Amino acid sequence: VRLLFQPGEELLPGGASKVLAEGVLDQPVPDIIIAQHVYPDLPAGQVGFREGQYMASTDEIYIEVTGTGGHGGMPHKLIDPVLIASHLVVTLQQIVSRKAPPEIPTVLSFGKFDAPGATNVIPQKVWLEGTFRTLNEKWRTEAHNEIRQSVKGIVEAMGGEAVVKIVPGYPSLTNDVDLTRRTSVLAQKFLGEDQVVELPIRMTGEDFARYSQKYPSVFYRLGTGFHDRKNFSVHHPQFEVNEEAIRKGMELLAYMCLQLNQF
Repeated sequence: VRLLFQPGEELLPGGASKVLAEGVLDQPVPDIIIAQHVYPDLPAGQVGFREGQYMASTDEIYIEVTGTGGHGGMPHKLIDPVLIASHLVVTLQQIVSRKAPPEIPTVLSFGKFDAPGATNVIPQKVWLEGTFRTLNEKWRTEAHNEIRQSVKGIVEAMGGEAVVKIVPGYPSLTNDVDLTRRTSVLAQKFLGEDQVVELPIRMTGEDFARYSQKYPSVFYRLGTGFHDRKNFSVHHPQFEVNEEAIRKGMELLAYMCLQLNQF
């Protein structure tokens, strides 16, 4: 049994890729790899599992739109990059609604729109930053091309210029079906059947997916929520762990390791 405390989980390319590149798991090669991740949506004492595909790939999108800046009172003399970028944010959603195969979960979101002008000044450049997520590698590649072509067509039609950069992130995370079933049964035996739930697919990402591509893996959720207060999500500034989960989580991992080692 080896314990892996991995750094750099939240920033591409992620710590998992570096752990693998440095050969940390080469000698000996693991038979299985298990990850436990906090989950405030479940109360402390409960855990959640999902067989097969569970979490999405995560790609970063950076778009720079260039127009002709100037006075906001004379837009007819300008090429407005704010207007162009606004069209991009709205129109690119059609890649999800009209291009994505309906059976493949897909998300395209923009979280940053930087237009450094003023109330009466239209800037020269506007920057967009977003994320593209899906559960299918073939569609993932096709969607990248759709994004580039759509941006090019929209921006050129409105008289501007654009530079698109798509940074591939983590692959989608797939839990080994047999291992997930075995660990889920062990969790039911240890915690009680009513304490183990089936998780829905999530469009968040996780660089543990790097390990799941190489070894039989299971990534499950440890409930860390409180019964008597509001629970905030893991990236919220008021996120708090119910520390009752620490004991349960460590006990469960130890129990799984002991039991799985007997087969």
